[in-house]
Amino acid sequence: MQLQQAQRKNVKIKLGLQGSSGSGKTFSALLIGFGITNDWSKIAVIDTENHSAELYSHLGTYNVLNLISPFSPERYIEAIEVCLKAQMEVIIIDSISHEWDYIIEQHGALGGNSYTNWSKFTPRHQKFIQAILQANVHIICTLRAKQDYVLNEKNGKQVPEKVGMKAIQKEGLDYELTIVFEIDIKHNALATKDRTGLFENKPEFKINSETGQRILEWCREGIEIEIASIPISSLIEHINACSTVDELRELYMNSTSEEQTNFRNQFNTRKQQLQTPVNLSPNNQTFSSNGTSNRF
Repeated sequence: MQLQQAQRKNVKIKLGLQGSSGSGKTFSALLIGFGITNDWSKIAVIDTENHSAELYSHLGTYNVLNLISPFSPERYIEAIEVCLKAQMEVIIIDSISHEWDYIIEQHGALGGNSYTNWSKFTPRHQKFIQAILQANVHIICTLRAKQDYVLNEKNGKQVPEKVGMKAIQKEGLDYELTIVFEIDIKHNALATKDRTGLFENKPEFKINSETGQRILEWCREGIEIEIASIPISSLIEHINACSTVDELRELYMNSTSEEQTNFRNQFNTRKQQLQTPVNLSPNNQTFSSNGTSNRF
């Protein structure tokens, strides 16, 4: 193994805000955006919510790009490119749930093998996600959330029970984002994923412009850390040696962006192995019809 010096400098935040309708996702995104830029004119909102972004025009002179149906990945990418050409510093995509709704609808309309048909849509969806991650600007994504349920056995019957809210997007998207806030109907935010450490294990709070300022300060910090560069064969061994999904996720998060990209298939394969019951062979595995299997 060889050690190399790495420095975090001028990072561009990729942030998610998820919550039900009326939780204040758009308003919160605008406040964070202003905290980051301190200039409303450098904020662009890609609005798929029927002009809802314009409801807060009293806050400042931010820019709005109204995106209408069809909400294909390609149209989202085109909208992002328009904002980049206009030299925006913060792009708010409100919301990215419509992109996944489009994918699900188009996939459901195809005949034939449902699992095989995903090969027509997964690359398109992944290009959209990469457009977000690779853009050299701060991007805030809002996600609609719905009540999630699990089936538990009671008195010999399967009874659905509420287990919190679930974002309407492909499962595993939170792995790609730096921070994810869940906002409740009372507008309280809680960090469900935080690689900055700014909000991790902190109580609920109301998002304001200071939230964006704190994020910007973190992005501008130049903190030197030592990172171990793991050889290819060794990384594969590390992946296969993981005995739990949590252990595998930790290895993934500690890998470089290049390693995450190059070994995505190995990470996904091992994750599926860990999630598969011991008494099932690969040929007996079932796949969800909506294609929302866990992926890194």
